[in-house]
Amino acid sequence: MIAFVHGRVAALAPDHVVIEVGGVGLAVQCTPGTISRLRVGATVHLPTSLVVREDSLTLYGFANEDERQVFELLQTASGVGPRLAQAMLAVHSPEALRRAFATGDEKALTAVPGIGKKGAQRLLLELKDRLGAPGGPGAPAPAAATEPWREQLRQALTGLGWSPGEADAALAAIAPQAEAAVAQGKQPDVGELLRAALRTLNRV
Repeated sequence: MIAFVHGRVAALAPDHVVIEVGGVGLAVQCTPGTISRLRVGATVHLPTSLVVREDSLTLYGFANEDERQVFELLQTASGVGPRLAQAMLAVHSPEALRRAFATGDEKALTAVPGIGKKGAQRLLLELKDRLGAPGGPGAPAPAAATEPWREQLRQALTGLGWSPGEADAALAAIAPQAEAAVAQGKQPDVGELLRAALRTLNRV
């Protein structure tokens, strides 16, 4: 198994990134949120999971180790392959998925393309105890208390008709932009962030 890749970003595409490692370009499938954090020419370290099929070898990359572990745990449920597991992580963070399974939130799962009502009910039964409890060791602290821009944008996006899951995915994609402003001692421009979030949603 290839546990991670470390190298220079050679190219970006809507659904994958090419990482140059030792003179070889590796195509790594990633969620839009992960891709949005990468820049061509930058050196990156991505946890990965190699999916082996009879006719293909596909490498999936993640923003962090937690995402990779959840990606692999999701596939222990019947009917969940790597593409559906990746779609779930594109819509929901690992912690949001833990909350959904812990609370039996069927609506959160049906927000994922490819999961219907019956599929969500089955997944809730199969995966309820596999992902771990929300808020466990390593879980991020709630962002709204220290990042008011995040809650403002979430309310704006859901008010425009996007689902909570889609809003969370867009927020994850634009978070580096907001964090860069904070690091410079500036207040994030909510209007500018909203436009960036809408561009991300329209692209997906």
